[in-house]
Amino acid sequence: MSARHTRIDTGLGELTFVADGDELIGLYFPGHWYPPKPEAIGPYVEAADDALFTRTAGELAEYLAGRRTSFDVPVALHGDDFQQRVWALLREIPHGVTTTYGALAAELGNPALAQRVGQAVGRNPVSVIVPCHRVVGSDGRLTGFAGGLERKQFLLELEEPAEVKAGRLF
Repeated sequence: MSARHTRIDTGLGELTFVADGDELIGLYFPGHWYPPKPEAIGPYVEAADDALFTRTAGELAEYLAGRRTSFDVPVALHGDDFQQRVWALLREIPHGVTTTYGALAAELGNPALAQRVGQAVGRNPVSVIVPCHRVVGSDGRLTGFAGGLERKQFLLELEEPAEVKAGRLF
């Protein structure tokens, strides 16, 4: 493993990016629920000196400015088979759309797996780019997010379709 990491100041706070070779393997918030072990992130490098980190920072800045709805940066997700299946479903959730843990469990063939799906979503190592923030509770309420519910709400409002924003009373 040739992991390396950097830190980037963003509208979401200082994020830690982790890469291995030409693939992003981690994007973590301050106070992230499941941060990587220090030995797993490799040495610190300046983002400006690393093409992948520069590209990731640029795409993230475009997204946060409302000028990007998907990411092209190459990502590698490391987890067990169940987590991989859940994370693949996360990547299929369109920009501006939410789903529930139960709906994802049903897509996996067993609605009773909703709690296990929630655990896999919570362990998504590449937040935002793999859009775990688009998963909400069965009643539509915001639940669990490794970066905090305030960030989850911000991301969902950022992606909210214009017609929904226009119809809001507040």
